Amino acid sequence: MSTTEQVKQQMEQTLEAVRREFSTVRTGKANVAILDTVRVEAYGSSLPLNQVATVSTPESSLIVVQPFDASLIGEVEKGILQADLGLNPSNDGQIVRVPVPPLNEERRKEYVRVLNRMAEEGRVSLRHARREGNDEVKAKIKEGELSDDEGRRNLDEIQKLTDRFTKAIDELLEAKEGEVMKV
Repeated sequence: MSTTEQVKQQMEQTLEAVRREFSTVRTGKANVAILDTVRVEAYGSSLPLNQVATVSTPESSLIVVQPFDASLIGEVEKGILQADLGLNPSNDGQIVRVPVPPLNEERRKEYVRVLNRMAEEGRVSLRHARREGNDEVKAKIKEGELSDDEGRRNLDEIQKLTDRFTKAIDELLEAKEGEVMKV
């Protein structure tokens, strides 16, 4: 695999990671991805919520969690509370209802700051991949594996990839900020 292909692969993984992180940030609307970080104490170990329950959103302001094993309902509720998501679950013995309150202005701005930090971490990761790729290309030029012209073309290609993926992260950020700020 060529150096530019490796760099492209790293950058695609970074973009996907940013996309996943963004999905965990709450908007005004209920989204099952909000609960992706929730862990539940079950059967002697800590398991992700989606391995012990079905999670759905029957309404735009409600998440319903139905444990596969009814004896875990208390642990599921406790796990959601301990995840510190600002949500107040309640159970009726069968399912856990998690109302998603509308976001106030202060909370929206806080989420935008969190999104900006996540996006910047993604950009740093892209720059890191670019630096590694550039170093590898320069080493190949020095060792004579690549001609100067070929090396320069590779360096240009790596920079174009960096610009393209940085733009993609910025577009994701803009779209998610719009979602969060929409009342």
